[in-house]
Amino acid sequence: MFYGVNDKILDYNSILEKCGVGKDSAQVIVKNFINLEEFYNDAEIVSIYNYCLTNINDPEILYQIIKLTDAHKTEETLTILLSMVQTPIPNNKNQDVYINLKTICIKAIANYKDSASLSVLLDCLNNKHEHYKIRLACADALGRIGDKYAVRPLLDVVEDEEEKSIYLKESATFALGLIGDTSVIDPLITILEAKHSFLGKFSFLKEKIIEALGKMNFNNRNILVALKNSLMDSSPMVRINAIEAIMNSQSEDAISLIRPCLNDENNDVKKNALIAIYNLSGRDILDEVISLPVYSEFLKAEAQAIIDEYEVDNDDGQ
Repeated sequence: MFYGVNDKILDYNSILEKCGVGKDSAQVIVKNFINLEEFYNDAEIVSIYNYCLTNINDPEILYQIIKLTDAHKTEETLTILLSMVQTPIPNNKNQDVYINLKTICIKAIANYKDSASLSVLLDCLNNKHEHYKIRLACADALGRIGDKYAVRPLLDVVEDEEEKSIYLKESATFALGLIGDTSVIDPLITILEAKHSFLGKFSFLKEKIIEALGKMNFNNRNILVALKNSLMDSSPMVRINAIEAIMNSQSEDAISLIRPCLNDENNDVKKNALIAIYNLSGRDILDEVISLPVYSEFLKAEAQAIIDEYEVDNDDGQ
């Protein structure tokens, strides 16, 4: 059948045949689709891609076509992509391929940054029967779109102690940080400081909560208090994340809060504390660490390494 685009006639079936659909590998077919841009204008390319998305069944080809549509975003393509996300995955041996297809579809939707996508993405996020990789992609997409309407559903995921996927909680927390809505500050702090929650087992989630809080408005004193408390967490990575967040806070108390970590039991924490204070105050902290016996030999060596790498040029120029 023939279809008209901009007063030109396109024979989609002929185009697909010339691109090798049904006979060549996905790699060859996609290369042929890319070559079409030499012969058709943007509107025609979009029309061809949309036809492919609704008429080709091979998930590997569809995967590549979705990636190609990213350079030609239209409302019609977005509608098709949203419909694909809502289409159930076939219950067969190729499930992983279809999971990957839905995931790339959601990533493409996120690039539109269109709030009209929220309802579909939220339905998918909240569907606990959906594969966790797809739900992860939805959480990430909601964060990248940045609409505050998604804040409460994302926070519900983080707060849900019955949610089995800790990775989804982490992704939802990261998304909240991207959105940056200050209404989540107190709930996130409550989760972070809970004494008898699942957080004791999952330090990665603590790290993501600290990252999210670090993106928030530091005029909120509660954030700084929560980060200070996190400097004493049992996980070295949580302590390191808290150091970085405090360093970026521009708080006048940042150096005094980070300074005790120079004598942390973990070398990586010590190193990150030294780098943070150096970034905030300059060379004086390096000379102090090298000269005073209260600091470990490890930290002295790190201080000297920073001098050798970053301070030599400054010394030569004086």
